[in-house]
Amino acid sequence: MSIVINIDKAKTIAHDRRREARSEEFKPFDDAIAKQIPNQMEGAEAQRQLIRDKYAAMQTAIDSASTIDEIKAAMP
Repeated sequence: MSIVINIDKAKTIAHDRRREARSEEFKPFDDAIAKQIPNQMEGAEAQRQLIRDKYAAMQTAIDSASTIDEIKAAMP
């Protein structure tokens, strides 16, 4: 008997984990943004953009994956 893996469900799980990881990376910068701390907002927003770019690339890789190994390779 073989195991059948639902690729769409695996992608959904991967996206959930990707979102959680991105959220964790945002946390150190969220305070500076929320409080609008002078001289920290620009740097915090620049770092947040780097994080967004990283996870956008990861999202694209997950969406285009056709195997579980490709999904795993796209994850952090």
